[in-house]
Amino acid sequence: MTAAAMMRAESGDIVRADADAIVNAANETLLGGGGVDGAIHRAAGPDLLAHCRTLGGCPTGEARITPGFRLRARHIIHTVGPVWQGGNAREDALLQSCYRNVMALARRHGVRSIAFPAISTGVYRFPVDRATAIAVSTVHVELAQGSVTDVLFVCFNAPALAAYRAEIGRINLP
Repeated sequence: MTAAAMMRAESGDIVRADADAIVNAANETLLGGGGVDGAIHRAAGPDLLAHCRTLGGCPTGEARITPGFRLRARHIIHTVGPVWQGGNAREDALLQSCYRNVMALARRHGVRSIAFPAISTGVYRFPVDRATAIAVSTVHVELAQGSVTDVLFVCFNAPALAAYRAEIGRINLP
């Protein structure tokens, strides 16, 4: 992580995040769904759905970028996290790929600040502590690539917030 780069975690609603880009924990169709995905589609408005229809979906572990439409954020970076299947179906590698691909798109599009949800930890049942360790360590490495300087992990509940803050604290230790 560069000296100017910062990672932090807060409780809140990702659609209200003050960032250049927010990350959508999407399904492979990119056409909306429940949880974070549904909230982002509702807040961004119908133009997001129309734009996503032109993208042809997104495989697990990859990412796609769209305008933010009605959101405060200029961009939405959609990524499809893995469904937890017990840990023997490449879930860790696929989740790591989500974060790497999101950060690569962010760099290519001049994103300086980005807000992430806890990808795959909701209905996809990825264990929160394991997902948090992957998210924070992967983003930490990606921050060394430059351009993105502010990463916010937006947590929906207290256990996720505690896990993210603990993991960020471990990364920031000398």
